[in-house]
Amino acid sequence: MKIAPNMFDDAVECACGPAQVDLRRIDPSMNMRRFYRMSLQPDLFGGVDLIREWGRIGRRGQFLVEKHSDEPEAVAAMLALERVKRKRGYNRD
Repeated sequence: MKIAPNMFDDAVECACGPAQVDLRRIDPSMNMRRFYRMSLQPDLFGGVDLIREWGRIGRRGQFLVEKHSDEPEAVAAMLALERVKRKRGYNRD
């Protein structure tokens, strides 16, 4: 099954940190195959949006857009979420 690309697939490079983080959690014994993707996108008003997308690998996921006033704040939020997800068993691709 091929999933159609969406407008959140192309991340913009950021000056103070990663522009996109892709995490996966795969545990065959629990039938778990999950992904968690975070990316940063500039908005039209000078802020930065943290776009979070998650779900089962191979399926269309859910997403949430968090608005931040500047890039360092958005990067800090993204890295904090990455730490939380890594504690829950997610790893980078």
